[in-house]
Amino acid sequence: MRCLRLAVALLLLVALPLAAAAGAKAKAPAAPPNATVAMAKGGCKAFAALIAASPDAASTYDAAASGGMTVFCPSDDAVASFMPRYKNLTADGKASLLLFHAVPVYYSPGSLKANNGVMNTLATDGSARNYNFTLQNEGNVVTIKTGASGAVARVRSTLLDTDPVAVYAVDRVFQPVELFKPAPSPTPAPAPAPAADAPKAGKGGAARHRSPPAVADAPGPEADDTAPADQKKDSKKSAAAGAPGVRWLAAALAAVAVASTLA
Repeated sequence: MRCLRLAVALLLLVALPLAAAAGAKAKAPAAPPNATVAMAKGGCKAFAALIAASPDAASTYDAAASGGMTVFCPSDDAVASFMPRYKNLTADGKASLLLFHAVPVYYSPGSLKANNGVMNTLATDGSARNYNFTLQNEGNVVTIKTGASGAVARVRSTLLDTDPVAVYAVDRVFQPVELFKPAPSPTPAPAPAPAADAPKAGKGGAARHRSPPAVADAPGPEADDTAPADQKKDSKKSAAAGAPGVRWLAAALAAVAVASTLA
């Protein structure tokens, strides 16, 4: 009887720890999918390499994956064309740009197409570091626009969709205004000039052109044939002075005519 009790006790001592370990292992959450591996396999190998080369970006991506994350990885061609500008950034600027391509929320393809508006990113840190972009949907086309980029980036394909991580390939590198100058506003087109009124057609169908009315010459000063007032006064005086002489001469002629008759 004593041997039986010892055997049961030994069995319990061995079985209980094994059962506890098995239960703990069953309850442990599964590791989230590796986003950088999905990027490298889906045409975003250059972007995945940049994340791996930035300790701050790599650690933030790993920590965010377990809580839910959506990544927009630029294609290798997009990264290659952007590398000259990327190399000019500081280490902190490079990490911020890499984190700017992910949001701390898991969006399946269906939920991504149902969202529109401003989104925070892994680079967002309160009001001091906004690092936001605008997501827009037009039919089946999903676009992302930033304040420092004149053109929008388009989602081209889904590389990973395993809750809590989704990875989408895009055709452009996102440029945050915190690192690059804002894109210039489009210049409005000048208003068209008003069209001139067409001349009205005459009876024969041809356009009738009216000559401008002739302007009459301004009347000049009228000619004054009369003598000035001073000359009129002198003429009157001369006439008055010569009048007695004329009467005397007439009287003399009359006397001569009478004498001739009598003779």
